[in-house]
Amino acid sequence: MISKPLTKICIALTATTLLASCAATNTEKGLAIGAAAGAVLGKSTANHSTKRTILGAGIGAIIGGAIGSYMDKQEEELREELSDSGIQVIREGDTLRLVMPSNITFATGQASISSSFNPILDDLAKVLTHYDKTILYIEGHTDDVGSYEMNQNLSEMRAISVRDGLLDRQVHPNRLATQGYGETRPLVANTSDQNRAMNRRVEIKIIPNEQK
Repeated sequence: MISKPLTKICIALTATTLLASCAATNTEKGLAIGAAAGAVLGKSTANHSTKRTILGAGIGAIIGGAIGSYMDKQEEELREELSDSGIQVIREGDTLRLVMPSNITFATGQASISSSFNPILDDLAKVLTHYDKTILYIEGHTDDVGSYEMNQNLSEMRAISVRDGLLDRQVHPNRLATQGYGETRPLVANTSDQNRAMNRRVEIKIIPNEQK
């Protein structure tokens, strides 16, 4: 039996597909569907396994025993391409996490990607499109300056801006989901300007799309 939350997600995606098919090219359809999937799944309380099943539709999968090697090679290329970018590449088991501080991605209080970040995004997308058997969770985070609502909205908008930048660079829409966490997940206590700067960031979790 399909659970009610999953049913609602499927209905939302189906409706988006039908609307997009009325008057759009294939590329536009893909972007519209991917954007809707990211928005819906970002708000969902479903577990990552359920999200991955929906997001991973139509993209390649990795056989279990090959995951370690696949992620090793991807990590190596990411570290090489992003070595001077200011982005941290962190390995967590078979998952990679990219930490992108706001000082290289966005102007203060803004959600539009800084022009200086575009070349870095080009390098990132080059690796992500090469290793295309992964799901990408894009998460926005802020410090505690300003209202809770403002920070929540800003974190969501920044995650969406990074997603849209990757879509523009041919990363498959079914790989992408966004989530804004506002000020709720600081890396360190918001007790100084230096600490707050660390908490203002966008992270991308790169998770292998495993063949069951």
